[in-house]
Amino acid sequence: MTVIGRLIGQLLKAGTIRLILPGGDPRDYGPGGGRTLTVRFHDRRVAFDLLRNPRLAVGEAYMDGRLTIEDGTILDLLEMIVGSNRWEDGGNKRKLLKKGKMSRLTALLRRNRPTSSRRNVAHHYDLSDELYELFLDDDRQYSCAYYRDPANSLEQAQADKKAHIAAKLALKPGQRVLDIGCGWGGTALYLHRVAKVDVLGVTLSERQLKIARERAAAAGVSDHVRFELVDYRDVEGPFDRIVSVGMFEHVGLAHYEEFFARCRELLKPDGVMLLHTIGKLGKAGPPDPFTDKWIFPGYHVPSLSQMVSASEKVRLIASDVETLRLHYAYTLRAWLERATAAREKIVAMYDERFFRMWEFYLAGGIVAFESGAACNYQIQYIRDRAALPITRDYLLEVERGYCAA
Repeated sequence: MTVIGRLIGQLLKAGTIRLILPGGDPRDYGPGGGRTLTVRFHDRRVAFDLLRNPRLAVGEAYMDGRLTIEDGTILDLLEMIVGSNRWEDGGNKRKLLKKGKMSRLTALLRRNRPTSSRRNVAHHYDLSDELYELFLDDDRQYSCAYYRDPANSLEQAQADKKAHIAAKLALKPGQRVLDIGCGWGGTALYLHRVAKVDVLGVTLSERQLKIARERAAAAGVSDHVRFELVDYRDVEGPFDRIVSVGMFEHVGLAHYEEFFARCRELLKPDGVMLLHTIGKLGKAGPPDPFTDKWIFPGYHVPSLSQMVSASEKVRLIASDVETLRLHYAYTLRAWLERATAAREKIVAMYDERFFRMWEFYLAGGIVAFESGAACNYQIQYIRDRAALPITRDYLLEVERGYCAA
């Protein structure tokens, strides 16, 4: 048996991978008893790269067309492998996939200064506007949706996400809200529409800024919903409320205390903050090498303990913590389905290699949230323990009202 065959056999708990090496006959690996997938390596270096750094190499080999699945998709392959090593089951074989990762010290020392932060944001968010239109909902919500029912549409789930967040902010008309990492402006516009608050959205993406401003102007609310190209560290307060959705992943571990300290400074004494971010179950580690290299350079996915530890040091009170376990998997499945349906258009915008990179990114996210250590956290913060009602009952009533509206 080849070394790569032994690796496959150790990783799989069910199913068979039929491997075709260059110039060789198909050979089956795995315990059987499930699906069989045929995987072809188009050059001999693929096996060497996989053994050296599997988490980076499988994505790059697929992206370059050097690894193909003959009778399925890359999602099928990742589901077979990662599904055999679920995080909550102990994942004892997961260490086989962790070669090539940077040390925790290196991850800690990576700095996201304002200039590098803007460059990292542009790498991903300043892609073609038409690309995002092909797979996101109409409001361009590029973060985990909230599925009250897994059968709900992506549009419904994203609308419910905004209502869920708005309820946790305990908004009152006329309040001043800061939206850190405002994207294309959907959340800021929503908060003003349902709660009559004034919102300042800040972003480091020039393309997102342009569209957000156009949307506010088209809605006739530019006097109440403003957008600026500015780093959160340079914003002037104070604010009654702060919301940040899908931005904290880009802050970087070395800047967590700085982030929470600045948020505390910007928040009024009786203010409320809602942080929505991808997170890790259990301990956090360095970033996934494929995602860090090709998708989100400079990112770090936090553990709950990392966030709470950093916020405790500046005396922000975590007044409510919710773990969204499978919601992002449902969201990513909807995105992948739409991106796949638009494959020809995406290839025309870029090329086949880009589409395969994007497909691997979305498929990898699905298995990370279904079987890996990924989740989403929503943490509500306050400065004053009396800033909110002493029970959570208010959330349900307010959220129902927003959903009805």
